[in-house]
Amino acid sequence: MSAPVPVDGRSDRAPRVAARPDIALMAGYHSPQLDVAVRLNTNESPYPPPPAFARALAAAVGEVAWNRYPDRRALALRAAIGALHGLDAEQVFVANGSNEVLQALLLAYGGPGRRAALFEPTYALHGHLARVTGTEVVVGDRRDDFTVAPDELERVVEGASPTVTFLCSPNNPTGTAEDPGLVATAVDLAARTGGLVCVDEAYAQFAEHRADGLVDDDVPLVVSRTYSKTWALAAARIGYLLAPRWVVVELEKVALPYHLDAVTQLAGRLALDHLDAMEERVGLIVAERRRIEAALDALPVRVWPSSANFVLFRPTTRSGDDVWHALVERSVLVRNCSSWPRLEGCLRVTVGTPDENTRFLDALAEVLAAGTDTDPSPEVAS
Repeated sequence: MSAPVPVDGRSDRAPRVAARPDIALMAGYHSPQLDVAVRLNTNESPYPPPPAFARALAAAVGEVAWNRYPDRRALALRAAIGALHGLDAEQVFVANGSNEVLQALLLAYGGPGRRAALFEPTYALHGHLARVTGTEVVVGDRRDDFTVAPDELERVVEGASPTVTFLCSPNNPTGTAEDPGLVATAVDLAARTGGLVCVDEAYAQFAEHRADGLVDDDVPLVVSRTYSKTWALAAARIGYLLAPRWVVVELEKVALPYHLDAVTQLAGRLALDHLDAMEERVGLIVAERRRIEAALDALPVRVWPSSANFVLFRPTTRSGDDVWHALVERSVLVRNCSSWPRLEGCLRVTVGTPDENTRFLDALAEVLAAGTDTDPSPEVAS
């Protein structure tokens, strides 16, 4: 038996095992977590859930049978979500955040020899999760206003026959919502080419148009949602998919046993008892989003109209990197999107509380008034 291969000059350690070559070349998906006074970079809700929710959850947790596994299929939560959307529990799949939902979708319908289509710039996890699951990624382009043109959609879907076509509406990080007609066209194309359309609606409650009402057992359409934004439960990590029954059956096969713990299931179900509070939060955030857009229009930046809880903009007198660092120096953190496809120099600000938004706007106006670039601090990475 041969001796272990030395590692770092030591012969008593086992050899390192290489990851899949494609995984080894990947970069992870991360957002900076810095100690700042105003954190507006991850599209969280600036408002907590109502106190009545916290009290109800605390009481329910006291009744949890901790020595028993949770409901493996999370049927009570799925039934409650289904009722919200006019669907049955069997048409709902629930997981730990919408990212796990999308991962399950690609585990079941992607993989080697299959393709996923997306339109850049868009949510980075669509492509990242596809590659992690060994799915080939086919990329289409968006127009200058960041919407998807019907002829580009047709070119990509008919040319590549993807098993999953991603449409993000409102799109992250641009905030643009897709026209309902485009979604219908995508579904028709998918039906002809043997694929599924996944409309990622993480920010749908902030927009006018939604695709959840189109979900049906005879339609190759799935719609993903999250509790992290409008339900103000980012810490709970709850996401779900509205889908035909035959899709949910396949997703349950790739989900880990008991993957959704008892407290998460309780939190998801109890949150739905506070629909009015959620809609009130949405109204406040939309009003503040409009205030931010109006204020940005008066500054030397390009602004893209948003249907989400964030706004994308590009400074025109200073580089995006320089503005990002200057804002951090003023204890304001936004998302630097400069490295994303077609978004050189762009920044994305999450809508916060009125006070947080004012502090951001004041800091940005001060930074832009300076008018010259400076060397970024080497201690801070964007």
